[in-house]
Amino acid sequence: MNSGHQHRVFGKRAQEHILILASGDKVRHMTVKPWMGALAFCFVGVFSIGYLLATSYLVLRDDLIGATMARQARMQHDYEDRIAALRAQVDRITSRQLLDQQVVEDKVDKLMEQQMALTSRHGKLDNLLDRAESSGLTDKDVAPSAPSSPVQSYAPAIKDKRASLDRGGIEAIEKQLASGAPADATPDNTTLAYVPATETVGDRADRVFSKVTLSLKDVEQDQRNRVEQLTSDAGTAANAIEGVLTRFKIPVPEEAAAKRDDDDSAVGGPYIEPESNDDFNNSLAALDGALTRLEAVRSTAESLPFRNPAIGKEVTSPFGNRRDPFLGRLALHSGVDFRFSPGEKIRPTAPGKVISAGWTGGYGNMVEIDHGNGISTRYGHMSEVLVKVGETVDRSDVIGLAGSTGRSTGTHLHYEVRQNGRAVDPVYFMNAGLKLATYIK
Repeated sequence: MNSGHQHRVFGKRAQEHILILASGDKVRHMTVKPWMGALAFCFVGVFSIGYLLATSYLVLRDDLIGATMARQARMQHDYEDRIAALRAQVDRITSRQLLDQQVVEDKVDKLMEQQMALTSRHGKLDNLLDRAESSGLTDKDVAPSAPSSPVQSYAPAIKDKRASLDRGGIEAIEKQLASGAPADATPDNTTLAYVPATETVGDRADRVFSKVTLSLKDVEQDQRNRVEQLTSDAGTAANAIEGVLTRFKIPVPEEAAAKRDDDDSAVGGPYIEPESNDDFNNSLAALDGALTRLEAVRSTAESLPFRNPAIGKEVTSPFGNRRDPFLGRLALHSGVDFRFSPGEKIRPTAPGKVISAGWTGGYGNMVEIDHGNGISTRYGHMSEVLVKVGETVDRSDVIGLAGSTGRSTGTHLHYEVRQNGRAVDPVYFMNAGLKLATYIK
């Protein structure tokens, strides 16, 4: 009844599952609960999933390892490419440094060669300038300056650049060219970096060396202009002096300088071609020839009596026919008389050799000086003669004292010029001397 009632109230009761375990005489009963089944099912599921995952890993492991190794290989290849690129960049920079260093050193060497050439030229010019100065063509105060002035301003910079190249490579010269200060970068602290620049070190070096080259060219051009001007002035002066000498029928010495050099010293040696035959050396040769020609004609002109023997003195009787003061009839006056005070010093109008000194008839005490080229001068009526025959006198030497000896009516100087033994008017020579005043001393 109870079971029927129970069945009617709660329904059919679920039958329990009993697990019987027998081991020998021992028998155990275990009731299997529903939760135990669920737990066993979960364990089996987890184990199955783990097994599947492990199997999948084992299957896919080789693919994963291959992908990883491929990625690592690509990364290594990229690193190697980067390192190779950096090495190539370092090689390019090193090559550029070496190339720029060589270029700068070559330019420095060329500038030094130009400086040496200009210095050598200035040394050659010194002798010519001295000769030009002695010829009255120039003053040393206005002579062309030595080429050391622009070189001195640039030479320290050039030396600093070469030192910078030795110390710190091209970056040092870059800094120096940019700032003008000595570079202090060294290869030890130089970092490799790409810095874009609008102007390279080569450009800066070219600009600096261009300025130096232009300065040297300016000096060279100034030397050329000066040489050409001196050559022209020497030719003009020589032509003027030759014109005067020709008018007086005095031969122009064409080889006087060569003969003088032969007489002054003994020279010799094998003939060797000149070092160079450029325009500047040709201009120096032209200047040397013009100065030699000027010196020859100038020396001839200075040896002739073109000066006034009594500057500022009154002319008491000119050259030419006049009434003789003693006979009262017409007679040739062969010289010019100048008023002098008794005892005044008398000096010759040109250097020469005394060929007569003492009493000479109507001249009284007279001195005659031979100046060469058939020209001689006479100084008469002196109160005292201070030179002797055979002496060589200069323009500054005193040859006698003014007086009134011989056929004279008062103290004066009778000055006479003779050419090839014939008396000529001294005024012609004095007027020519005025034209030559700027060319002879």
